[in-house]
Amino acid sequence: MDILGNLKKHLTTELESILNYWKNNTIDNKYGGFIGHIDYPDIKKTKMNKGIILNSRILWTFSAASNFYKDNRYADLCERSFSYLKDFFRDNEEGGVFWEVDYKGVPINKRKQIYAQAFTIYALSEYYLFSKNEEAKSWAIEIFETIENIALDTKYGGYIEAFNQNWSTIEDMRLSKKDDNAAKTMNTHLHILEAYTTLYKIYPIKKVQMALQNLLQIFTDKLLSHDGHFNLFFDEHWSLKSSIYSYGHDIETSWLLVEAAKTLNNEELLEKIENIAILVVNTFVNEAIDDKDGVMNEIDITTGNIDTDRHWWPQAEAIVGLYNAYRITKKEKYLDIAFKIWKFTNTYIIDHKYGEWHWLVDKNGKYNPQHEKVGMWKCPYHNSRACIQIIK
Repeated sequence: MDILGNLKKHLTTELESILNYWKNNTIDNKYGGFIGHIDYPDIKKTKMNKGIILNSRILWTFSAASNFYKDNRYADLCERSFSYLKDFFRDNEEGGVFWEVDYKGVPINKRKQIYAQAFTIYALSEYYLFSKNEEAKSWAIEIFETIENIALDTKYGGYIEAFNQNWSTIEDMRLSKKDDNAAKTMNTHLHILEAYTTLYKIYPIKKVQMALQNLLQIFTDKLLSHDGHFNLFFDEHWSLKSSIYSYGHDIETSWLLVEAAKTLNNEELLEKIENIAILVVNTFVNEAIDDKDGVMNEIDITTGNIDTDRHWWPQAEAIVGLYNAYRITKKEKYLDIAFKIWKFTNTYIIDHKYGEWHWLVDKNGKYNPQHEKVGMWKCPYHNSRACIQIIK
């Protein structure tokens, strides 16, 4: 059986399904942009707040789909998304983007999470690749300069997690309530990395190149553990503040590091990063996959407790990470595992009745109907990106 061909066939269909769901269900015709929250199965809450993560990821998704299909079928949605970001999330006074607006577009949380600034760069850069909209490119460069001038820690290295609206220091830097309050996090550095990787494609100057090289060094020297995981939370001095490993972030990072290294066109660096990617993937295969071929959430290495919930996004990232390992090694075992995770996803995670993917299923494969289909964090980016990466 042609595993890769079979996987591509399935994901070609699934990509169309994901994009159709977001096209047909999430447009906010009353207040503009996209609906901020949809509960299962299709309960649209048009007066819920709207977050920058959801909205920037929508722009990235339809821009990436447009670049993939090489046509204008999603051009209107790209323009709608870009315009909403520009009109309501852009901070014209202090620079960068707000974290959250209400359903009418009024800013209600103006804090500056670097994670969000990075994701906006990622989305704007992908959109520019499709649209050649110079305003989008200029805005992406502007946010890049802000991150480098303000968030980059020139003394200890890396990037500070968050700031107040005016870029002054903020006490609570958490990205979400479940995160540790840490000055530096693996997650934010990962999304700066992916943002700068795409930015470099449209703005290949030395400063972006050096920033990318610096980020790769942070991952290899500061974040990578000896056993093939990535540590998550640190203080300003890079002292570790967490005993949690996130399986989804491990496998996602494995392939995004390789993409960054490929962009830099440095064969020696690429070989080093590919070796690290295989180390991480092998650890992932040994630890993260349960007996139903689903990817578990995380482990606390101090207590040994494993969160066995299978969230939607690690399944998607696992398929890409395992394909990347196959591409590097040519070992069919990685494709075989990727296809098994796809079959688990298709059986348990995808909502074949109402569309899109469930937030998570438990160890018994049961989903909770109280989890949203669309929300601050429930976005089309992980699953659509996985489909695009494998198909192309």
